[in-house]
Amino acid sequence: MLSSTPRTTLGRMKHRAVTDRSVLYAVLDEGLICHLGIVRDGAPLVLPTGYGRDGDTLYLHGSTGASSLRTASQDLDVCVTVTLLDGIVYSRSVNNHSMNYRSAVILGKAATVTDREAKMHGLKVLTDHLAPGSWEHAREVNAKEFAAVSVLALDLAEASVKMRAEGPDDEPEDLDADNAWAGVLPIRTVFGAPEPSTDLSPGWQVPAHVSGREW
Repeated sequence: MLSSTPRTTLGRMKHRAVTDRSVLYAVLDEGLICHLGIVRDGAPLVLPTGYGRDGDTLYLHGSTGASSLRTASQDLDVCVTVTLLDGIVYSRSVNNHSMNYRSAVILGKAATVTDREAKMHGLKVLTDHLAPGSWEHAREVNAKEFAAVSVLALDLAEASVKMRAEGPDDEPEDLDADNAWAGVLPIRTVFGAPEPSTDLSPGWQVPAHVSGREW
């Protein structure tokens, strides 16, 4: 079960809270980008960030020169969110239009991964999340690249999941009037056909770890 703390307890629409930890994992594993929220120099800052999950650890990464990651690693609370938009809900009144979604919020302190082996593992987790198979296919990380990238680890101990997966919620009078279309327009994220780089040498075929992804 997910943690239940004052910071992860929903204030509104509590019936949309999900407490099964496996749903948190599913949202994180399906998403491709997270948003990292921090307070820097007294002002809030939210940035899109690459991530990857291994068990109950979420790895974030970026340049060692990025002030956002340096701030996030300074024993300060951070907030990481991942949202999957599943549909636009059309109601008979504009006021009741909505969205179907799955959203995860993780709170805690992110720690910089300094051990070489652990940091390399974090980079592999991040790579496998965005582009599975590339860790084995592409050139290995060299010493210069390794030194230039920062990896943070965030425990998934304090997290919440909220979701909506239903049709319109119209008022009784709008149902009786029935003067507008109502329903759900599903949204699906799909991969397109691979587009080879123009500077590839002749003879390259799209590798299986790329062509095998659904599009």
